[in-house]
Amino acid sequence: MGQLHEAKVPDIGNHTGVPVIEVLVKVGDVVKADQGLVTLESDKATMEVPAPMAGIVKDLKVKLGDKLSEGSVVAVIEAVDASLLPSGEGARRADEGQTPPNVAGTPVPGPSPQPSPAGRGGQQPVSVSSTGRTPDLECRLVVLGAGPGGYTAAFRAADLGLDTVLIERYPTLGGVCLNVGCIPSKALLHAAAVIDEAAHATAYGIDFGAPKIALDTLRAYKDKVVGQLTKGLAGMAKQRKVRVVNGTAKFVSPHELEIATPEGSKLLRFEQCIIAAGSQALKLPGFPWEDARVMDSTDALALADIPKKLLVVGGGIIGLEMATVYRALGSEVTVVELLDQLMPGADIDLVKPLAERLQKQGVAVHLQVKVAKVEAGKAGLTATFAGDKAPAPMVFDRVLVAVGRSPNGGKLDAGTAGVNVTDRGFIPVDRQMRTNVPHIFAIGDLVGNPMLAHKATHEGKLAAEVAAFEGAPDRSPEWTARVIPSVAYTDPEVAWVGVTESEAKAKGLKVGVGKFPWAASGRAIGIARTEGFTKLIFEEDSHRLIGAGIVGVHAGDLISEAALAIEMGCEAGDIGHTIHPHPTLGESVGMAAEVYEGTITDLYLPKKSGK
Repeated sequence: MGQLHEAKVPDIGNHTGVPVIEVLVKVGDVVKADQGLVTLESDKATMEVPAPMAGIVKDLKVKLGDKLSEGSVVAVIEAVDASLLPSGEGARRADEGQTPPNVAGTPVPGPSPQPSPAGRGGQQPVSVSSTGRTPDLECRLVVLGAGPGGYTAAFRAADLGLDTVLIERYPTLGGVCLNVGCIPSKALLHAAAVIDEAAHATAYGIDFGAPKIALDTLRAYKDKVVGQLTKGLAGMAKQRKVRVVNGTAKFVSPHELEIATPEGSKLLRFEQCIIAAGSQALKLPGFPWEDARVMDSTDALALADIPKKLLVVGGGIIGLEMATVYRALGSEVTVVELLDQLMPGADIDLVKPLAERLQKQGVAVHLQVKVAKVEAGKAGLTATFAGDKAPAPMVFDRVLVAVGRSPNGGKLDAGTAGVNVTDRGFIPVDRQMRTNVPHIFAIGDLVGNPMLAHKATHEGKLAAEVAAFEGAPDRSPEWTARVIPSVAYTDPEVAWVGVTESEAKAKGLKVGVGKFPWAASGRAIGIARTEGFTKLIFEEDSHRLIGAGIVGVHAGDLISEAALAIEMGCEAGDIGHTIHPHPTLGESVGMAAEVYEGTITDLYLPKKSGK
């Protein structure tokens, strides 16, 4: 028997209590000198504890999650002559067809992998080491998912000099948002707006006649918009030397992903990972999903046909946007919402102009109503409703279910890497977007609401910078966004940011509101769209802006000024004294601040005391 040696943690600076995030070997493994035994990760760096000599691992003294310091014993190794070791990459077990050199008798079996606590989060991983296989790909950073958050993370990481791989299940980059979400829906909403504008023009003496819908051409237009953007992303990935892999991936160890690609399975080994796998549309039970006439948002955007009668289940942003599209194209639309208002989460006064316009356009809206069941038949889909205000059963040509999305965190075998995943599929992260496993980050829909592309983009850039600046704490940023705006691209658009008025009342906040009606806006009058208004919510003590809501055409474009004002800590006077161009819809933001201050001249309002 060779001499036994202890492998100890070397000098790691002043760090103590550094967690073990990966165990790279098992008892019985044959290792080379300087081969990594375990991986440690402090708040500043990731490091491997090397084998002091070539030999056989006789005993492991640590497990995943243990906290070590300089001098801690990691393993006991029996020294052997390096020239007698088998060739090949990585550690090999003595009982995997190899008899350990200088060891008489039968091979020494190693223990079966046992789950151990996974660092900060404590989830039990399936595997505590690498697979031991030779990887097909290796990189410094892998980004799992190429939606707005994912490709932003990959591009930012590459710009910072990291060797980056980007994995995407779709044939093109952009994820759900670009391929089957935000972008194609906005292309169709633009078409719907043109139809409505043409119809509205008759009010001022211009008649274009009834629209003729060439569905194939409209579908091609939508696809062209998507294609232009995906082509641009592919070009930017190539320019940045980001390696793109088309496929779906799952964790097989804390530093490895198994990727199912069209060419077959590939093993990727990485140093750091950003999970950006997004979410998917919720599919309510009890619906005949095997029938193509029952749609989720992806199906609705495919625009297979224009149904004569369409049922939209869910009165949130996605449902109302699709109702807007299909109504403009000629469908008779019915919207059913379980709660007592459309677009839950927004102030009810913001939603009221939209609800009134939908009613005028012939969209039937049923609140506090549940779809009890949907039965498929040759004549159509028969929907039965429940609730005090439930209508009688109705037959529809298609049913769109738009009741929200569920995160994909539970579909990645992230527990194999020790990553905590909630029962609902969310992955908890800290202010640097780190999971409980420090070298693995998560961003976007699967880290929590709101599930918005612009939130994911901000998080992706942040995660990439934290990963790149590992070991440089003075350059390591944290999540700093104070507010995240929301927009419904309906007609009229509804947008809000920060504290809503109803939220302020529920929390007992002392606030004041400045509301400017677009009926007094020269621009809104000129385009005959006076149903909107701009509302600013100020903290009474400081007069600082803490929330805003806008309803009307282009509200989504206007809300950015309010978001910036909140981020900058602007007071009402700052906004009101900022000269806005006239006549614009944007000047309604400044005028709303003047309403709060009591200095407005474009309206007559009773003066506030002291103003």
